[in-house]
Amino acid sequence: MENNEKAGAGQPRRIKPEDLPTSEQFRSELDRLRYRSGYRKVIVSTVSSLTVVAAVAVLISMLVLPVLRVTGTSMTPTMLNDELIICNKRSNFKSGDVVAFYFNNKILLKRVIGVAGDIIDITEDGTVYVNGVKLEEPYVNELALGECDIKLPYQVPDNRIFVMGDHRSVSIDSRSTTVGCIADEYVIGKVIFRVWPFKRAGTV
Repeated sequence: MENNEKAGAGQPRRIKPEDLPTSEQFRSELDRLRYRSGYRKVIVSTVSSLTVVAAVAVLISMLVLPVLRVTGTSMTPTMLNDELIICNKRSNFKSGDVVAFYFNNKILLKRVIGVAGDIIDITEDGTVYVNGVKLEEPYVNELALGECDIKLPYQVPDNRIFVMGDHRSVSIDSRSTTVGCIADEYVIGKVIFRVWPFKRAGTV
């Protein structure tokens, strides 16, 4: 008897009816598996969609609408430190536009005062004249001659723009020979929208 038990020790055990899952248990397990499968599909689909959206956003930001962060106070009160703004890549600028441009491996934000051929003159009190006409500047809180070592009146060269910061007393811009007029190829684009902070969001 002992030998028979040992001989049958490795044989499969007979399945009894009570060992089988009930139909309810079977359905419950199928539902669980379907849920897990559907959940995975939703996660994969969501991650894929977010990746595509992020890639498109980065591409648009680089090629069409660059997003920049304001640093410093040279454009107050129009733009404040740490605000986020969007630029529109374009080249046909006019007086009053706020533009972003490269200077000494930095990105600066200034306002266009004159374009190629315009004659710029600035009085001692900071009043600006373009082609003999006084420039109306509601965006400036306080006029100032600032750091100005160019010979006035000054004619803007071809393929250049003359820029100034809105905070005239502290801004270093085209009034200084250190910066001068900005060549077209260094201009990133026109600032069109402020996205952060939300309470100041809107067109610039």
